[in-house]
Amino acid sequence: MEVIDSDIRDAVLGAGERFDPSSYTESDVRRAIRSEPSVEGFAAMLSPAAEPLLEEMAARAKTLTRDHFGNSVCMFTPLYVSNYCVNGCVYCGFNCRNSIDRLRLDLDSVARELDAIKATGLEEVLLLTGESPSKSDVQYVCDCVRLAAERFAVVGIEVFPMNTEDYERVQQAGADYVTVFQETYDPERYDELHPTGPKSVFSYRFDSQERALRGGMRGVAFGALLGLGDFRRDAFCCGLHASLVQRRFPAAEISMSLPRLRPAAHLDQTAGVTEAQLLQVSLAYRIFLPFAGQTISTRERPGFRDGIVGLSATKISAGVSVGIGEHSNSGHGEGQFVISDPRGVDDVVDALRSNGLQPVMADYVRTGCRL
Repeated sequence: MEVIDSDIRDAVLGAGERFDPSSYTESDVRRAIRSEPSVEGFAAMLSPAAEPLLEEMAARAKTLTRDHFGNSVCMFTPLYVSNYCVNGCVYCGFNCRNSIDRLRLDLDSVARELDAIKATGLEEVLLLTGESPSKSDVQYVCDCVRLAAERFAVVGIEVFPMNTEDYERVQQAGADYVTVFQETYDPERYDELHPTGPKSVFSYRFDSQERALRGGMRGVAFGALLGLGDFRRDAFCCGLHASLVQRRFPAAEISMSLPRLRPAAHLDQTAGVTEAQLLQVSLAYRIFLPFAGQTISTRERPGFRDGIVGLSATKISAGVSVGIGEHSNSGHGEGQFVISDPRGVDDVVDALRSNGLQPVMADYVRTGCRL
């Protein structure tokens, strides 16, 4: 595991230790809403004192979203190509100890899945795997990315963390951006939840976005899985992490994801984070990081997703299947979690347009892509 020379982790964790959500007042929150973005203002907007002021935060967030993104909402879908994993994450359906149907798609099956997604009209795909060096190594990821880049304008990956040189290989194969969820920014809680496997190394996962950008990726996405730890502290650290990486790599496209803990195979778990609290995090992200994209997951119900896009979120998935091989019936491997919004692409497009928003299939043109 590559060790990079970066002080961002210490800065984020130090600020997280000092963060006291109970120390802020409604006056602090209103000041943060009116003022230029600041770390202190961001902390105030994540505090309990902000809960009665969500409408004021929403008005500010909507203005910023329209100023920087207009009425456009980017669309994509994830494609899970393998669910083999060597990690023992206690909250995940892919946990290596879970007795689930495992599958890694061969490249012909990957191509069929991509063609089925392409037929829906989407131009962006996010490739996902479990973490298994023997079943989904860097070369396999590169091969899947090449197939995707031949068909789609934008290709993202959400796989295992890599060294810089491996991110460079995947970027040269055609990947545009990397998503890595830190899950929780509490190191002690992180150790409890990740007892075995390479994911147990907190520092290596934390530095993934920096290594990806050093490897030439155009963009990186950040996310904390809200509900694993103190959601306010995790959201605070996640936003600060993204902000500091943006400052170090000013040309990078930075985006935030908003996943809540969901039930998974053999796991009957609930988030413990309400929709109102998830909205609070989203609004705080927008006001603190006005230029950052923001993705709302199919973990959330359709009505919530339709309401938050255009307000603070700028990207939405559609036609989602979290199982392996389900887009083209190329096999069956069990999914990582249970989704709440099963709508197809046309249904999501109609919902966006009915709310005065413009669905955008691609905001980037790849040379050689079959548009």
